[in-house]
Amino acid sequence: MNFPSLAGLVALLCASFASAQITEPTALPVSAQTKTFQFKDGDRLVLLGNTVLEREHNYGSFEPRLALALGEEKVTVRNLAWSGDTVFGHARSYFGPPEEGLQRLSVHLEMLKPTVVILCYGSELAFERLGGLPEFLTGYRNLIDLIRAKSPGVRVIIATPPPLETLPPPLPDLSAANRNLSSLRDALHKFALMQNAYFVDWFELMGGLPKPGIIRKPLTENGVHYTRAGYEILSARLIEGLGLKLPDAPSAALENLRRAVIAKDTLFFNRWRPHNETYLFGFRKHEQGQNAKEIPMFDPLIAKADEEIQKLKEEALQQARRP
Repeated sequence: MNFPSLAGLVALLCASFASAQITEPTALPVSAQTKTFQFKDGDRLVLLGNTVLEREHNYGSFEPRLALALGEEKVTVRNLAWSGDTVFGHARSYFGPPEEGLQRLSVHLEMLKPTVVILCYGSELAFERLGGLPEFLTGYRNLIDLIRAKSPGVRVIIATPPPLETLPPPLPDLSAANRNLSSLRDALHKFALMQNAYFVDWFELMGGLPKPGIIRKPLTENGVHYTRAGYEILSARLIEGLGLKLPDAPSAALENLRRAVIAKDTLFFNRWRPHNETYLFGFRKHEQGQNAKEIPMFDPLIAKADEEIQKLKEEALQQARRP
């Protein structure tokens, strides 16, 4: 059986979306998307996706830059990304079907009540059969519907997966995978418009389709997972894609912010993904379920960590303003 090319699928999907009944507000033309995403003071931003966003909590690269770029505006950031996750919730499902993962996500969305969500999904399509694209976009639309149902008025940002790197053997040549991601980017651009979502072309911002051959100065450990240096650039490019500018704060001040963000993210990770969740909330809660009352005790610690981040941000901004 012959499958259509990914480019052909993109064209077909665009046509089908254009003819479908749209329940969301009509999106603006490509040229009409504002160049800067408008954050508001007090926004609650949630990061939602798979590995590239989850690993950000290990490096603390994005939130410090966002905080400085927003100046006096206060925005809290919570990372709900899950390595290996899909728009269907596969990784979030422990023992049941993917629907269980989406149900778990629903609980977390109700807890956080985000006003802004950055989504980054689809990296698995670099390696999977091209025929999975229509199902992926349908699942993506259902995921956004879920987010909007749990958080009415939420503003959605869709970011494309960044490119992969071809490193020396025995690691594989990822040229074909990057071509798939390039075509996926085109589909996601159209999809974001149909969903009235802000679009960030993270793929192009990170250099676009790589030239053939081995990367000599890699930003990844293995062609897929970005290093700390890679996340520094990923974060800077994401800030650029949001139309924001980073003030010239001293590197020491940025490092202090980064460490505070990592400390907060660690607290939050233990809040929403405790290692013994099966014993606390699952089918073995009859053994240690009495300890579940300790999980909400992370909340005041996280709030205090947010205050520390805000304090360090103000100090960094003051240093940046000095002549």
